[in-house]
Amino acid sequence: MPDTPPLPDSAPAILPRHGAWSVLTPDGEILSMQAPDIRRELPQWPVPMVIHAPAIARRLDLPPPPRPCPWLDLLELFAFTQPAQATPPTARGLGMALGLEADRLEAPEADLLPDLAFEMLGRIARLRNTPEGGIRAALAWRMRKAGWAWGPSVCAALGLKDDGPLPAGLIQPNEALKVWTRLPKWEETAPRPAPAAHPVSGEEAQAHLREIIGEGAEHRPAQEAFSHVAARAFTPRATQGDPHMVLAEAGTGTGKTLGYVAPANIWARRNGGAVWISTYTRHLQRQIESELARLYPDPAVRRSHVVVRKGRENYLCLLNMEESVNIALSRGQAGDATLIGLALVALWAAHTQDGDLFGGDLPGWFADLFGRGLLTSIADRRGECIHGACPHYQQCMVEHSIRRARTADLVIANHALVMSQAAWHALDGTGASNEDNTPTRYIMDEGHHIADAADSAFALELSGLEAAELRRWLLGAEGARSRARGLRRRLEDLLANIPRIETPLDTALMAARALPAPGWSARLAALDPVHRAARVPAQGEEPVLSNPSEALLHELRQQVLARTQGSPEGGPRRSDSECDLYPMPESLHAAAQALERALRRLAEPLRTLVTRLDEALETEADWLDTPMRERIAAAIRSIRRRALSRVDGWCAMLGSMQANEPPTDGQTPQYIDYIRMDRREGQNPGERDVGLYRHWLDPTIPFASVLAAPAHGVLVTSATLRDESGEDNTNDSAERAWDAAEARSGAIHLPSPAIRASFPSPFDYARQSRAFIITDVAHDDPAALAGAYRTLFMASGGGALGLFTAISRLREVYRRIVNPLEEAGLPLFAQHVDPMDNATLVDIMRSERNACLLGTDAMRDGVDVPGEALRLVAFERVPWPRPDILHRERRIHLSGGAPGRFDDRIARLRLRQAFGRLIRSRQDRGVFVLMDRRTPSRLLSAFPEGVAVRRLGLSAAAREITAFLQAQDISADQLS
Repeated sequence: MPDTPPLPDSAPAILPRHGAWSVLTPDGEILSMQAPDIRRELPQWPVPMVIHAPAIARRLDLPPPPRPCPWLDLLELFAFTQPAQATPPTARGLGMALGLEADRLEAPEADLLPDLAFEMLGRIARLRNTPEGGIRAALAWRMRKAGWAWGPSVCAALGLKDDGPLPAGLIQPNEALKVWTRLPKWEETAPRPAPAAHPVSGEEAQAHLREIIGEGAEHRPAQEAFSHVAARAFTPRATQGDPHMVLAEAGTGTGKTLGYVAPANIWARRNGGAVWISTYTRHLQRQIESELARLYPDPAVRRSHVVVRKGRENYLCLLNMEESVNIALSRGQAGDATLIGLALVALWAAHTQDGDLFGGDLPGWFADLFGRGLLTSIADRRGECIHGACPHYQQCMVEHSIRRARTADLVIANHALVMSQAAWHALDGTGASNEDNTPTRYIMDEGHHIADAADSAFALELSGLEAAELRRWLLGAEGARSRARGLRRRLEDLLANIPRIETPLDTALMAARALPAPGWSARLAALDPVHRAARVPAQGEEPVLSNPSEALLHELRQQVLARTQGSPEGGPRRSDSECDLYPMPESLHAAAQALERALRRLAEPLRTLVTRLDEALETEADWLDTPMRERIAAAIRSIRRRALSRVDGWCAMLGSMQANEPPTDGQTPQYIDYIRMDRREGQNPGERDVGLYRHWLDPTIPFASVLAAPAHGVLVTSATLRDESGEDNTNDSAERAWDAAEARSGAIHLPSPAIRASFPSPFDYARQSRAFIITDVAHDDPAALAGAYRTLFMASGGGALGLFTAISRLREVYRRIVNPLEEAGLPLFAQHVDPMDNATLVDIMRSERNACLLGTDAMRDGVDVPGEALRLVAFERVPWPRPDILHRERRIHLSGGAPGRFDDRIARLRLRQAFGRLIRSRQDRGVFVLMDRRTPSRLLSAFPEGVAVRRLGLSAAAREITAFLQAQDISADQLS
């Protein structure tokens, strides 16, 4: 084996540890230092070795390190050594990923960092004289030229001389960056026949479940019973439009994932079809994928049977990657962080399972090291794919995923994707041009989120950003530095062969200028009365609204400002404001009419363009080869989805405004129309997006129509399908709970009643958990709230998840407690503060026993942290529904005349989800704390049976938390 390459001379190492910092000095001495001392000494030291340089700089209160990072960041070296392997960005996380002994990771000091570096450099050295080593050598050579701090050490590990040329015969560095030339090509296969309809019995499902979990596994009667009921979703349906819908509530710990996988796997193999498993959160997608290793232990076999599907915008686009690489190489500059990042992406792309940039096997901390802009620039940006015209079409990772899904047994997707796919199948009629075969069997995990997902999937948004994005998609970049391709450029290969499409294309592009032009947001802001009154514009300086869409946006903006500014429910409390559409001023009515006419002038040539492309598939059949036919079909699909469906929806919404009057009092509306203004990412201060929004009053109606009714079987499952109010234990109360569950899942819109089943959690919550309501913390005092979180987190010794209903309060609490917790040896991380994805933050918590994490809704649902790493969940206040216009209308029309009960149900279900994060196995022990003294007793039925919720002051609760978590064994009757 080659000798282990040297590290840079006298490289110090810095590691946060026990509230101070563990420092390996240039002299080889291990010291405990405070942040001010490190800041003072750092300029005199050689380049330090760290883990996650941007986070270290933030914790030392230093400016962000420049790019490329001058420090030796072990995460960058890990990304080079172990491409497509995620790891928590901590010393313990890296050590576990590299297989170091567990005792070395219990209390790591700074001297562990050189050992981690030597281990990784040794692995790199072992690749020398292999084909993989040749590619890595070429990339490392290029990265060293670009200023990569690890470049000299990695090049030495691969046998490259300092600043010398590459050895003859190795791939050239520029070619090594062109990963698309080395990726496998997908091959077309015959269309998969429609699946058969052989049923799966409950007994078969139970037997297969026992095979999956294996001999000696824990016997879970509820899991087997759940699997038996889940099999009923795979019974052949008797009537079109009348699927078998099963509502199965399975408490935490039931083992529902493998419970429904067992019948799904039998059905898929027996009938030659795919079962789509849909989730709401990425956390659960990852969890399901990992659980399926029990079904298919061999990764290669699992890859052929199981596919994870996400929206196109999550995947690497090889054409965008090529353009980014060419731009970086044309600069040819040393110190080019973009080129270093692209080299690591090229290495990752050659090893990734599916090419998912966000939430896949590219580590979540990568964007923090090299900038999120790098990843968004190489992602498959929505609507820009040119499909068969792309030179990398047959290497395309999205196309690989689509084709694997066509032959897979199990497809793991998310609610948004499956609903949009179902909607497009319904729109296309035959579904012949769609990316995926129409599934006949769905499993909707996290089923309590169906209404939320449908609300987003089937809503309409006519906003400045959405309309401007459509203009950019049609016209391309207009004078700005952008690689955005317009529709003409995407169709230019078709224009040469089908000249009759040029006229409608040009007409559509001319009509697209009715959409917001670049600079629209600043022009609207400058026309606000407060800005106009502040100064007198010079002659010719007055902003001009250049098209009818900007005129409508201006009218919408003025209505929001007029009806919300300064009001208790308006803009001053939040960065967003909303108001009712009606009553509508005449100027807004006129602007809506003008824009509707302009949009219809855009829709007409687009429809003609689609018609002529469709005709070409038939009339030009004699010369069209397969790639060209695919190219035309993709163009038709893209125009329909990206432009026509949106414009048609906008026209329908604007057309309904022509009556200029609200719905009649007492009438139940089908839609909720309102105006909203908010600040979006990338907008300057003072500029806010504004738009007209349309939501279904009951979003489960389109869900049932486009997804559930065409299917043959749908299993909806969750730990929180029903809300048991605790008001009484009568049959009527239980029936109301199930009726509400059917309403939230869309089952009430199907011909036959749903099959209902409920399975309790197997945990002994009375012994394993405690719950407290804090009675002496002022909910509106940030200092008091921060002090409460600090006290509770210290009482538990970390391992704590703090949940918030508002991002602003989360950030304020984080700012106040991060330093005291760090000094106590409890590292604190926070969603919306740390620039890492949620999955990485959860991975950190899993790997660090004493870590604390602050989060919002996404951390409340679907997070799985078993064991001692999570032993306290603290919620800042009752999670009431947000009192916006959507909720106002739904509680009026969908509450059955009991709006208060409607609000309570939502709050209880959210509390149940939050409590569900706490106990994930029979060995777990944990405490749930709600810091809202105003919590009504009627909400306490949200907690599992056996959990006695006690109201205590903060100090008394802290003492009990410490005593409970430190006790080795405590029975329920010891509770006092």
